[in-house]
Amino acid sequence: MTSSLTRRQALSLGVGASAVIALTTSGTSQAASGTREALWNEPRSANGWPVLNHATTQQVEGTNVAVALAEGDAAIILRYVARRFAYEVDMLRTGDLHGHTTDRKVGAAFESNYLSGTAIAIRPLHYPLRADVKNTGMSESERIVIADILADCEGVVTWGGNLEPVKQSHFEIAVMPDTSSLRKLAAQLQGRNDTPGQGAGAIDAFAASRRRSVARFQQAH
Repeated sequence: MTSSLTRRQALSLGVGASAVIALTTSGTSQAASGTREALWNEPRSANGWPVLNHATTQQVEGTNVAVALAEGDAAIILRYVARRFAYEVDMLRTGDLHGHTTDRKVGAAFESNYLSGTAIAIRPLHYPLRADVKNTGMSESERIVIADILADCEGVVTWGGNLEPVKQSHFEIAVMPDTSSLRKLAAQLQGRNDTPGQGAGAIDAFAASRRRSVARFQQAH
C-alpha cells in the first residue's frame, strides 16, 4: 500500500492536487533530520476528513495517557487500537501517544490525518517516518499483535508499517466520515468495551484461531 495519491484520487477526497504534488516532488523542503516536509494547506486531510482547529482530549481506557481525537466513531476506534497496544505490546506512558495537531508540516501525505484527529502515532520517536525497520522496527511478536488489531478493525484502520514511506508508529482511519463500515466497527468495539471479558485486555493475538482469522483477512485485503 502506498501513501501517494493520484490527481483523480486527491480530487475525489476533496484534497487539492497541489498539496499532493508538494509532497511528491523534489521541491519539498528538507528538515534538519533530512526528512522531506511540506505544509498541508487543504481543508481536508488525506483520508477525506475535515481538518480541525481543535480536538477533544480523551482518556485511553486502562492507561494513564490521553490523546486528542475527532469525537465520535473515529475516537472509539483509535482508542481501541491504543488500548490493545498498551495491553498486548507495552503499557503506554506519558508522551508515548500523539493525536490531533494543528502543525501543518507533514513529511508524507498520510501525516495530514493528524490534522483531522483521525490518526494516532504510538511512540513516534521509536518508530519515526522512514525508519530503517529491518534494524530498528517492531519485533515479530509486536507485528503479530498489530496484524491482529488490523484484522479486528476490518479494514477501517490502516497501519503506517504498510505505507510508503513507512511509519510503524502510525495508525489512521482509512475510510471517509459517516461510512457504514466506520459506524458498524465503532458500535462493535464499544459493545465489547462495555462487556466484561471482551475487547482489549481479553484478547490473545497468538491463539491459533486468531492467527487463522488474520490470515484470512490478509488474503482478502
